[in-house]
Amino acid sequence: MYAPLDRLMGVAIGGVEVRLEERHETPMNLQLLRGRDLRPPSRHERIRPAAVTESSLPNSTTTPIEATARKKALRFPVNPETRAFYRRFYPDTTTAEWNDWRWQMRARIRTLAELERIFALSDSERKAVSGHTGSLPVGITPYYASLMDIEDADEPLRRTHIMVGDEYVRMPGEEDDPMGEDHDTVVPGLVHRYPDRVLFLTTGTCSTYCRYCTRSRLVGNPGGEYQFNVRNWDLALAYLEEHTEVRDVLLSGGDPLTIGDDKLDYLLGRLRAIKHIEFVRIGTKMPTVLPQRVTKDLVKVLKKHHPLWMSLHFTHPKELTAEVSESTARLADAGIPLGSQTVLLKGIEAGGFQQL
Repeated sequence: MYAPLDRLMGVAIGGVEVRLEERHETPMNLQLLRGRDLRPPSRHERIRPAAVTESSLPNSTTTPIEATARKKALRFPVNPETRAFYRRFYPDTTTAEWNDWRWQMRARIRTLAELERIFALSDSERKAVSGHTGSLPVGITPYYASLMDIEDADEPLRRTHIMVGDEYVRMPGEEDDPMGEDHDTVVPGLVHRYPDRVLFLTTGTCSTYCRYCTRSRLVGNPGGEYQFNVRNWDLALAYLEEHTEVRDVLLSGGDPLTIGDDKLDYLLGRLRAIKHIEFVRIGTKMPTVLPQRVTKDLVKVLKKHHPLWMSLHFTHPKELTAEVSESTARLADAGIPLGSQTVLLKGIEAGGFQQL
């Protein structure tokens, strides 16, 4: 039998004293969260950090050894293959820049010239990329590109992100909207198909664009059929406030974690203020394709809005890097249950997960 946790506090087990620490900085009290004054984020409002002085820092008497250990613990890891990649193709980039998710977003590989600088493209890849227009463009973060084979066009991760000519072959029965989501869209970006749950499309932006995307008609296409903005969020939120049968909200897109922390905080706060909404889930591939997005600031935002669930998206064992271990550990340590989905793709996963 196991002793109650409260009885283990301060007890030495195997020479190590066991102490419990509170995991969440903010209590999971929905009534308190709903009582907050929520305002849309403003581009003109910027919170200026207070000046930091030596006396204001905690543990100002920290020894050099302790300070070095703390600095190492806070550093985001870079796996050896990725480090070799960015030193070769991004030689003027510092580790701090490489680990900045905003830099990764700005530096995404999006053109034929950028692809050719890194990859030995096949004729099919080159022709497909050069002739592509409209939604679902090429978009690959430098980090995720570092996991791909730069010579082999049949490498699994590369096949899922660099288009080839077969992508433009349309077979009988194929639809622009294969999930039939447009039919059940009640306000822009809000799909209400099942009585007690909704799909909330928050953005049309992804950090990487998967060639098998079921929403290829609307992602990565500014000025296209769909518009994603705070005004449309408010229309969706007004609908949710009126429909008390809705208990479960799945945030998707695009990828919700491409949204800045302030706007994401606003959206989650508005959802948590609706009393009949019990479950808020976030569907995201960012912790996999851009793990640097899981910053301490993001974790603080997410912890304010418990309970939250997160559905991640893995495609191949090559994605299981030290960086991904760090991003998922930060989310799990924040008290967020993590699920995963894997799209079964011919010739992509075959034998891959058997290696684990």
